Amino acid sequence: MASCTILFLYHGLLSLLLFFLSSTSIIAAATASSSSAGIRLGLIRKPSSDVPAFREAPAFRNGDSCGTEIVHITMTLDANYLRGTTAAVLSILQHSACPENIEFHFLWGRSEPEVFSKINSTFPYLQFRFHRFDSNRVRGKISKSIRQALDQPLNYARIYLADILPQNVKRIIYLDSDLVVVDDIARLWEVDLKGKVLGAPEYCHANFTKYFTELFWSNPVWVRTFQGRKPCYFNTGVMVVDVEMWRHGGYMQKVEFWMGVQKHKRIYNLGSLPPFLLVLAGNIKAVDHRWNQHGLGGDNIEGKCRNLHPGPISLLHWSGKGKPWLRLDSRKPCSVDYLWAPYDLYRSSSTHSLE
Repeated sequence: MASCTILFLYHGLLSLLLFFLSSTSIIAAATASSSSAGIRLGLIRKPSSDVPAFREAPAFRNGDSCGTEIVHITMTLDANYLRGTTAAVLSILQHSACPENIEFHFLWGRSEPEVFSKINSTFPYLQFRFHRFDSNRVRGKISKSIRQALDQPLNYARIYLADILPQNVKRIIYLDSDLVVVDDIARLWEVDLKGKVLGAPEYCHANFTKYFTELFWSNPVWVRTFQGRKPCYFNTGVMVVDVEMWRHGGYMQKVEFWMGVQKHKRIYNLGSLPPFLLVLAGNIKAVDHRWNQHGLGGDNIEGKCRNLHPGPISLLHWSGKGKPWLRLDSRKPCSVDYLWAPYDLYRSSSTHSLE
């Protein structure tokens, strides 16, 4: 009789445990799907095996001279680039004199509780805000480009920052996930935009005409968009943006206009970059080149190795097809990829050394 009672209690406790675990998973899914700006996740269901595991980053604390000004940094967040995102965040914190003054705003387009959980567990000492980007906003507006990764809806989220971020965020630094910062990010934050809506390094030596098709340059109406400007290429993976000016100046609608033209007439071959150039090239605040040593991922087709450009460096950017974590894992890295490796928090990554 006693053995039957013990067996009954055992099965009862087991059922209760299974119910609790099931409820935890349901709560996590409901929490992650919330569309409210700035959510903080609590209970998270067990991560799936396809999301990489990361080592916990050390705690970073403010120095004695830090004030109270908050530096707002915005990045997109998804499973494919999570390894790059964690490396970028670590590099920013490691080189910041006031890391606790940095607030990260992550834009997500698909509910991935495992990804949110990884960010929280990798950086448990910091506060992050997660904001949903509704991919329906660009449904029917995206045109096929020369590389599939450039066609993902989340790649266009930067156009809608003024609508997505809280009203109290007046300025942001937008950063891609395939970069590392090797300087204090506050120096970029403090750039005087001189009344411009956007600040970024300009590259006026680049062949600007190649970013648009012959059809575009042969149309006198379209070409007039650059009238009164001296357009130069700039990379939208590193930008300082006056969010209020972007909102009140209708820049979102201006970029969307050119996306609409592209849907009917092939006027460019890349993703979200050309419409930015059409609206803003020649009318931004030029930032020192040290803040975007870009192109380290090679071109958008083959992604061959490239060397560093001469001059001081504050930010290394693997724009292009080749990503450092993929090349390191394949044991076919470029020499510049070893500059990214010290910030890699991936648990399974071995110590990368020059051979």
